[in-house]
Formats: sequence, structure tokens, C-alpha cells
Amino acid sequence: MAHISEEILGDERGTLLLFVESQRTAIRESLAGLTEEQAASRPSASELSLSGLVKHVAEVELAWLRMAQQRPNESQRSAETWNEAFRLIGDETLASVQAFWDEVTAELTAFVRDLPSLDETFPLPPAPWFPENAKVSMRWMLLHLVEEFARHAGHADVVRESLDGTKAMG
Repeated sequence: MAHISEEILGDERGTLLLFVESQRTAIRESLAGLTEEQAASRPSASELSLSGLVKHVAEVELAWLRMAQQRPNESQRSAETWNEAFRLIGDETLASVQAFWDEVTAELTAFVRDLPSLDETFPLPPAPWFPENAKVSMRWMLLHLVEEFARHAGHADVVRESLDGTKAMG
């Protein structure tokens, strides 16, 4: 098996999936050894907690998967529930949110593996941050997930270091 972020010659799809997984792994590793309370704490100037970040990226990944599948998103947030995407609520636990993300990850990976081509496109929904009537390729979606997860992996690094001094890739 190739190392994370190592190119798989002749396999663009596999290489892109490895880069997505590399960034997922960076976020997941920021939680190593933490209690629920530590993962939910906000020790830095940011409002972000590690458990909230995991919940957010899981929901983001599901949203992109459902857009690509052109299916309704069963976890779609409204303006009223948007802030709940960044913190655990009700009976949610770090383990349950991680299990949800694992399910989304497996579904997205299987979906991408089964695509006839990464050149296939899907429409972006109406939103102020998307061009009107825009479509993107599956390749673009995977690159966007690398970007999204890398940004949040950086957030996770700062929150974890603020929490207990643990550094990423330590």
C-alpha cells in the first residue's frame, strides 16, 4: 500500500483519495488520548473545539457527497441549526460523531471508486459563494475536500497544542 500522500503512478483517483485521507487522518490524530471533556473544550482564542471540528468535517463531507450524488442531504443544516454543526449536542459523543464520519468516509470512497470518470460533473446549489448555474467535476470535489480538511487540520493542530502542548506529527 502506498503511504499517505504518495502518488500512485497511473492512478489519479487513488492518489486523490490518499490525499483526502491524509487530511482526515491529521484531524483524527488530533484527538488521540483525549477525554470527551478535553475534546469539547475551547482552549484557544477560537470558538472551535476538537469534537466540534470532527462533527463539522463529517457533515461537510456528507454534504459534498450528497451534492455529487445529486441526492437530498439528510443532515442539511438550516440557519437556525448552523451553530450546532460545531458542537456536540444531545446524546452525541465523540465516539458517535467519529463513527458517523467513518460511515460517510466509506460511502464517499466507494462512490468515488465506482465513478466511470472523475470528469463527471454535478451542479452546485444556489449560494452567494458559488457562481450561478455552476457545475464542478468529481476531481474538483476531491481537491476541495483536501483543501477543506487541510484548513481544519490546521485548526485542530492549534486547538490541541493550546489544550495540552501536543504538536501535530510529533
